[in-house]
Amino acid sequence: MKQILYLFLFLPVMMWAQSDFDRAEKLYKADKIDQAELIFESVLKANPSDLKTIEYLGDIAGYYKSWDKAIVYYNKLKVLKPSEANYHYKYGGVLGMKAKESNKFKALGMIDEVKGSFEKAISLNPKHIESRWALIELYIQLPGIVGGSESKAIRYSNELLRLSPVDGYLSRGHIEEYFKRYKVAEQQYKKAIIAGGSKTSYQKLASLYKNKMREPEKAKTVLESYNNKVQGRFN
Repeated sequence: MKQILYLFLFLPVMMWAQSDFDRAEKLYKADKIDQAELIFESVLKANPSDLKTIEYLGDIAGYYKSWDKAIVYYNKLKVLKPSEANYHYKYGGVLGMKAKESNKFKALGMIDEVKGSFEKAISLNPKHIESRWALIELYIQLPGIVGGSESKAIRYSNELLRLSPVDGYLSRGHIEEYFKRYKVAEQQYKKAIIAGGSKTSYQKLASLYKNKMREPEKAKTVLESYNNKVQGRFN
């Protein structure tokens, strides 16, 4: 009897919330972010522990660069499901963006937590590619005196190479480009093209030629090669 009563009382509410969630998700995917946010917020009121709703609201806050709001949402996700690597990664990401926009003294106090979040994501999911990319970026941009380390960035790049050759070559190219070793970066981006032929690989090499090596004709040739490759798939 109690089970039947539960169904009559709560099932309509659950169905209504799910219907609203689906509507909000469609709006979000259609880039109607403002409308989606309002509906997600109402869904969250009905179900305060719904992980997917909280994640969407965190993503939306990040989209609008509302770092404090995003931090609250992602931190809530970590508390509700601490075993999910992606929640730690997203939390570390928005915390890092807040640190970047804060004064230097405040930012220094946040660095360890940012690193720790990405490292936690990797410990929970040893194949987590995005966290390694984030750590690479962190280690090359930080001054050595506060924890920056090219050797650590290269270590994570080597890990990426084992997990995903394309990401490995692209990340190593990115490191070399950051430190203005353009010829070495060029070699890495070419390896990425051979390894996977992704659009990003071609774009990174073309950008290097155009913006760093001042060889616009080479950049044009690289992009034409990609376009010809794509067209060849459909002929």
